[in-house]
Amino acid sequence: MRTTLAVSSGKGGVGKSTTAVNLAAALKMSGARVGLLDADVYGPNVPTMLGLSKSDVRVVDTENGQKFLPLEAHGIKVMSVGLLAEPDHPLAWRGPVLHKIVTQFINEVEWGDLDYLLIDLPPGTGDAQITIVQESPICGAILVTTPQQVAISDVRRSIHMLRGVGVPVIGLIENMSYLVHRGEHISIFGNGGGEQMAAELQVPLMGQVPLDSRICQSGDTGQPLLQEQPKAILTQAFVQIATGLNTTFALPTSTQAMSGEDATSSSAHFN
Repeated sequence: MRTTLAVSSGKGGVGKSTTAVNLAAALKMSGARVGLLDADVYGPNVPTMLGLSKSDVRVVDTENGQKFLPLEAHGIKVMSVGLLAEPDHPLAWRGPVLHKIVTQFINEVEWGDLDYLLIDLPPGTGDAQITIVQESPICGAILVTTPQQVAISDVRRSIHMLRGVGVPVIGLIENMSYLVHRGEHISIFGNGGGEQMAAELQVPLMGQVPLDSRICQSGDTGQPLLQEQPKAILTQAFVQIATGLNTTFALPTSTQAMSGEDATSSSAHFN
């Protein structure tokens, strides 16, 4: 795999997993080969968002020993503890067990050839997050926040934690940035938080994703909004972020997935 990126957040409830799923879908639409590792072991929601249920995950023999075979949904390769656990049962694991599971998911999955592997981290800055970023070949991390100051404060802690263990912060995505109502942008959770953080800690602001009730519906039905609503403003926000990542990591962007105008304007956040 060419590029391994962690998707992280300082706190829960900011839409980290939703962002990871839709970013994976946007990268797939751009022509990239994408895998998504759901390492949020206490809240493994990625399978539901991609229309996958509990499954008997196969183990295959490889030249490097036996490995898990990821499932595939919407062209995205997926591995998650949610595919192994009983639905609605709590995953009450202590640190050593958690460490073992996370390490297995990183080292013992047969991903094949990928352009991107996205790792959806648990929220926060604890043992699980440190284990994952130290055990996996992560190229960098993408932080997800909302505009409000409480979320920004937690992201600041995450950035310092990641930098402290040597993981570059690729950029910041401001989720739930605004609501579009009759053509007007309404700042439900305040504004300027993402821009303030980007300037303060010298982190690129990759994109500002609007509120859209359809993204909740798409997550519940397992159909990524980007595929269902290619013209939606939210879809274009994720397309912009994916184009910027492809530019940053020198991957060609499929002209079938987006117009030349979109591709040109979307790389501005990474200059």
